[in-house]
Amino acid sequence: MISRRLLRIKVLHILYAYFNSNEEGLARYEKELFKSIEKSYDLYHLFFMLLIDVKEFAEQKIETAKKKRIPTREDLNPNLKFINNRVINQLISSNRLYKYIDEKKLSWVDNPELIKRVYNMMIESDSYQKYMNIDDDSFEHDKQFVITFFSEYLVNNDLLYQILEEKSIYWNDDIEFVLSMNIKTIQKTKKTAIDVNLFQLFKNDEDKEFVTKLFRMVILNHQENSQIIQEHIVNWDIDRIANLDLLVIEMAIVEITQFPSIPVKVSFNEYIELVKYYSTGRSNAFVNGVLDKIINQLKKEGKVQKAGRGLKE
Repeated sequence: MISRRLLRIKVLHILYAYFNSNEEGLARYEKELFKSIEKSYDLYHLFFMLLIDVKEFAEQKIETAKKKRIPTREDLNPNLKFINNRVINQLISSNRLYKYIDEKKLSWVDNPELIKRVYNMMIESDSYQKYMNIDDDSFEHDKQFVITFFSEYLVNNDLLYQILEEKSIYWNDDIEFVLSMNIKTIQKTKKTAIDVNLFQLFKNDEDKEFVTKLFRMVILNHQENSQIIQEHIVNWDIDRIANLDLLVIEMAIVEITQFPSIPVKVSFNEYIELVKYYSTGRSNAFVNGVLDKIINQLKKEGKVQKAGRGLKE
């Protein structure tokens, strides 16, 4: 499932394109939004396939070593712990994974150098050596190593990032978020399962409704919310305020006023984190200060109505 934080990021990107384009058409940009979200889901499956491809590369290395003219004892009696990893073999047994990959025509076939690079990085790591040599043949140990694969060998992998940037413009900011989805999936695997239970694109209908409503309401309430913001930035140097900062505040206003089930504090913190990641060095203080004042005003005017246990203001 795509996390709410990544959904907010996707909405921010498409809204920024919408407000900075001379072309009209909410429907076209909404279609682009969902295409962007689906591309993240593609990447989720591709990361699993990369793990499988590295495993198959390891198998090929073992078979090649056995066919040496004068093979060593190690060549003839290789350590098979990695290629016998039960979690990886559950992934290989996943019809759903391969069906999605085939339908979307996703693969790393054009990137053999990446598979080799990840494999070499893996076998040279201390974590791999420990995994292969420790006297622990449990399912949990297999699971932990797969988690290590995603968190250690793929995060901040320059070649991987370069290839993904060339493959799709939608993946520039997705990698860490999507890898966290892969890790959460592996954490939920069970020894008794036949295959891995992959996440759905959306956790539930509520998430899909969230992203649709957030996108539409920011556009429909743009004039009104822009006016609210203008009233609270009189002491700031307007020429130095980034458009992205203003857009983040608009999104926050919509979420706080239009989504009764989301606590104000959650929305506030999410958009502060968003602006830390995407905007200028002074943006955090600006968005924090202005948004805090706007929230107080909205509460006084009765425009913040939260429903649900522990949410009523």
